[in-house]
Amino acid sequence: MALTSEATTVWTGTLFEGSGQVALDSSGLATFDVNWKARSEGVANTTNPEEMLAAAHSSCFSMALSLALTQAGMPPESIQTTAAVTFEAGKGVLGSHLLVSARVPGITEEQFEAIAEDAKANCPISQALSIPITIEAELA
Repeated sequence: MALTSEATTVWTGTLFEGSGQVALDSSGLATFDVNWKARSEGVANTTNPEEMLAAAHSSCFSMALSLALTQAGMPPESIQTTAAVTFEAGKGVLGSHLLVSARVPGITEEQFEAIAEDAKANCPISQALSIPITIEAELA
């Protein structure tokens, strides 16, 4: 069965002077402020599309890695993934870098790196992106 997830943004004003709020369907009343300055320069307590893409990529990759490790007979105790998505005004989204640290009993560093590379390639969000994706994966 397919699942469709939704988020809604209400934007007011021009790109450079305007602002918006993003509501994730699953978050109930929680909204996230978004504006151009946060996207192009970074602003505290204000998000941007790339941060939300990073959230999607890090969570999807963590799930894909957990599945791949479990299927290899080495279920993880924990996985921490940070996705760093880079945006440049005028050029767009330049790439996503995954920084991964995991506790996996009974696995070698080489096995872990190979499984992490496979999970990177097969994560549904990775597959949906047409940007360079890099990874640094290490055992905790």
